[in-house]
Parts: sequence; structure tokens; C-alpha cells
Amino acid sequence: MIYTHHSIQVIGGQARETDDAIVIEDRFELLLNDKPVTEMVASRDQLRELGAGYLVSEGIVRCVDKVVVEGDRILAYSDTGCDLKWTRREVGSSGGLSFLSEMPRLVSDIRLTTDEVSAVTNEIETELWRKTGGVHCSVLFRDRKLLAKSSDVGRHNTVDKLVGYAVLNGIDLSRCVIGCTGRQPAGMVRKSARAGIPIIISRAASTDKGIATAEAAGITLVGFSRGDRFTVYTHPERITGITNPAL
Repeated sequence: MIYTHHSIQVIGGQARETDDAIVIEDRFELLLNDKPVTEMVASRDQLRELGAGYLVSEGIVRCVDKVVVEGDRILAYSDTGCDLKWTRREVGSSGGLSFLSEMPRLVSDIRLTTDEVSAVTNEIETELWRKTGGVHCSVLFRDRKLLAKSSDVGRHNTVDKLVGYAVLNGIDLSRCVIGCTGRQPAGMVRKSARAGIPIIISRAASTDKGIATAEAAGITLVGFSRGDRFTVYTHPERITGITNPAL
């Protein structure tokens, strides 16, 4: 996951030797029912979750029965596998491969208070992030409880790992909230939509297509969540306790 690199740190023009904790990025091949799907650059942890979550959040399968990790290969198996030859693909905003499957529109009565938005935001960090500063983090909440955290060199991977955690543990994602360090372009929002997660809270910004995707998918998209401030881009009805500025 990390290694120590001997470096020179400069503060105010003064140099000193230091040992920095550096995050390691690896490359993995994902297979579905023994057929190649994609290669992914990722951090070497939660790989079973990564494989399962990628397949579900990209809309390739609805569920995953089993995932086995063999070296640098992630082997996933599903009875709902599709014919990958006919699946449209695109290069996503991070340079990775995304699949253009149908995106659902979510309907959910889940609600959060402003304090709960802050509580989710405050948990969006991991020990690996604190040590290296070189990874993204995501968290998964349900019923005001933290269910899981993930770290990875790729922000998309952190979402996949949490989706995979839920899929492999039988957790209903329609009752969940996801919090992320990374910005929310369309590809990130689509992952939550396909997984059925109705609320996204990010410490970062969104893009125009990310906002349009959240609006169309029925997702409450919150950005720039820091301290006691945040911006609600879409479907604000799920955030209670805020004063409508139009009133």
C-alpha cells in the first residue's frame, strides 16, 4: 500500500532531508465469468469489493455471486452476466474505461439534516490518506451509521469499493448515502445512480454534466461540503432544516 521515499523538503527556502510515506499504485485485470472486462489502476486493498462494485456501478451486471483475487487478476462471477461485445464504452474523466449502460431514475424517501451532512463529511478520510495525502477517500452511511470506508489512488475506485462492499454483504444501497473527496463529473454520478444510492456528498465540486446527470437520475448531489457549509446542486428536498432562499 505504501513505501518510504527519502526526499528533500523545502520550507521557506530552507531544505532538510525527510522520509515521506508514498502511496503505491498497481494495475489489475478484471474478468467476468472468465472473460476480460477491463484493466484498472488501483491501490492493492479491498480488491474483491473493487471488482464487484465496478461491475454493478458500471451497469454490467445486477449482482455478483463471487469474487476471487489471484495475484493481479480479479475474477468475478455472476449469473446475470451480459454479452460484453455489445456494451458501449467510453473513456471517463479520469482516463479509465466506462460503460454506457442504461441509467435508472431513483425514487427515495431518505432524508438528511444539515448536521448529518456534516457528520458524513467529517468521516471522509482514512489512515492511508492521513499518512500519504496521495489517495481519494469515500464513506458509506446508512441510518446515520458509518458502514465502510475506502481509499484508492483513483476516486472512481473508492466508490466501486463501497458499492462492492454493499453488494457482497447484502446491504440495500437505496437506503445509503455516499461521501467522497473527489469531484463529481457525470461518470462518478452514474456509478451511484446504477448502484441505487440516492444521496452523494462531496468535499469537492461537480461539473455541468455531473449536475445534469444527478438531476436526471433523481440523486441529491451535494458539493463543497466543508465544516458547516455545503452546496446542494440537485433535489434539495432530501436535505431538511434548510431555509429556502426564495421565501
